Amino acid sequence: MPLNDLPWWRWRARLRSALHMLSDPAFQQETWLTGREGYGDVTDAVYRLVEDTWLDRWSAEKYIGTVLRDSAEAALVDVAVLRAVQMLHEVGADAPASAYLGHPGWPETVRAAREAHVVLASGDGDDPDASPKSLDVLRILTRL
Repeated sequence: MPLNDLPWWRWRARLRSALHMLSDPAFQQETWLTGREGYGDVTDAVYRLVEDTWLDRWSAEKYIGTVLRDSAEAALVDVAVLRAVQMLHEVGADAPASAYLGHPGWPETVRAAREAHVVLASGDGDDPDASPKSLDVLRILTRL
């Protein structure tokens, strides 16, 4: 299915972008640890998960039919958001990427994000193993 078959597909694109970055350890090593421009940082990715949707306040079930297609997607997104927000609180919003990636809970955060990312990307007909897109590309894709 195409990404834009849902009414709030721009929110889905931002959600997917964050999950993608949080789910890819190679990307994190090559981009976040090195400070590569154009992709934001860990905090930026976590905020992208929750800024428009308030998924840190309520269940993703609220967005079935608008951002998410079904309860399976919603359940995976709920777990991924919970793990990511928990990391943000434990490590700190201003912490460097190395603090996140070195945290004992980080692998679980990556796993939860990966599970959600694979289901959402596959549902949109995209390759879940492709490299994450830059934030500039995301802006272009979600332009009005």
